[in-house]
Amino acid sequence: MEITVKDVVITLVKGDITDLAVDAIVNPANSDLILGGGVAGAVRRRGGPSIQEECSAIGNTPVGTAVITGAGDLPAKHVIHAVGPVMGSGDENRKLADAVRNALEIAEANNVRSIAFPAISTGIFGFPGPQCARILFSTVIAYLKSGSRFDRIIFCLFDNDMYSIFETEASRLAEE
Repeated sequence: MEITVKDVVITLVKGDITDLAVDAIVNPANSDLILGGGVAGAVRRRGGPSIQEECSAIGNTPVGTAVITGAGDLPAKHVIHAVGPVMGSGDENRKLADAVRNALEIAEANNVRSIAFPAISTGIFGFPGPQCARILFSTVIAYLKSGSRFDRIIFCLFDNDMYSIFETEASRLAEE
């Protein structure tokens, strides 16, 4: 499924984000930038040790922020580590929107034209999928409407359930 905003194609893809040959993939990071399980674990396994080494050199970053590293052995050129909120931590919607916006800003500062996002904070952090989809779409669309240099933005969802949730949100937006 695709929607276009200000000449930027937003695409939904079901699969493994570490397979995508884009300028940058987004890793839903923890504030200590330790690549543990879920998407971060896949980034660590597929990308090799250099990504964790770069994260360790950075140290940490607060919830709602993002940092960039190389992509090691991944087909992408960069990994943007966006720190989303843990559900129940308070002000989660704003923190997630901030993480997405900061990921987009750091991407543009590094000449990224294509970027792929997973469903940030929906794994071990417990963020509800429908709420995540609304926030990711609304933040990305608002960012694109303010002007950007992106060519393509991908939402890459690993399983059928999350893909369906994002597809429902994309369909709702397409009807507006």
